[in-house]
Amino acid sequence: MIFSRTPLRISIGGGGTDLPSYYSRFGGFVITAAIDRYIYIALHKIFPPTYIIKYSILETTETVDEIKHPIVREAFKMHGIQPKIEMVSMSDIPAGTGLGSSGAFNVGLLRGIYHMKREHIGTQALAEEACHIEIDRLKEPVGKQDQYVAAFGGIICMEIDKDGSVRVSPLRISTETLHDLEDNLLLFFTGYSRSASTVLADQKQKSEN
Repeated sequence: MIFSRTPLRISIGGGGTDLPSYYSRFGGFVITAAIDRYIYIALHKIFPPTYIIKYSILETTETVDEIKHPIVREAFKMHGIQPKIEMVSMSDIPAGTGLGSSGAFNVGLLRGIYHMKREHIGTQALAEEACHIEIDRLKEPVGKQDQYVAAFGGIICMEIDKDGSVRVSPLRISTETLHDLEDNLLLFFTGYSRSASTVLADQKQKSEN
């Protein structure tokens, strides 16, 4: 059995400049931070010749094309994952809270797949593959922030060129400032959630005008 644990994130500055509709015209710059709340993915080989996918719902299918979860379906198709596999996901927070859970799920799933195949992938390549699944294959109106911070962790700066290439560097921050941030940052769940795709689609439309 393979387990992966991938951090969620908060955006500190530059959110929205990581959308292709923005950085393709102006470039982008984002400061984002991983937090100590996580998405957990488990991959387990099973005997029945089926796919068992467990998240907020339970799926049991015989073919990869029948999988309804779009990220799981595309990741399995890209890597040729055959039946006799069970995937389970768990999270420290509810979906739709704006902490980059889809990107973290994507990165965690891919990391688990590579370990299961006993193949190595670099951190940047992992982030880019996750972006490729969501942006290119699924045509979701998302940016690159969530996938990159989930892959790299820490507090990072992302410089995004117009061609979509990304340079990542750690934020230069003193230990004292980091401790102050950790001691004074509070996150509250209001009980409301929303679809990130709806919010980002509106942001994408506005950045294109």
